Amino acid sequence: MRIPRLICVLATCAGLAACGDTTGEQALLGGGAGAVGAAVLSADPLFGAAVGAAGNVLYCKTQNNCN
Repeated sequence: MRIPRLICVLATCAGLAACGDTTGEQALLGGGAGAVGAAVLSADPLFGAAVGAAGNVLYCKTQNNCN
C-alpha cells in the first residue's frame, strides 16, 4: 500500500514544480497537483485544487526562471 501512495506524492511534487507557458497552464498544473495531494492526504480535493492552482501561479509569476 505504501508504493502507490509514494507514487502519488512524487507525482504531486513533480506537478507543483512544473510551470506552464501561460497562466491557464500554470493554474491547471497546480490545480491538478493540489487535488492529487489533497486526495492522498484524505482532504477536500476541491480545496486542494484551488490552493494548488493559486500557489503554482503565484510561484511561477514571482520566479525569474518561469514564464
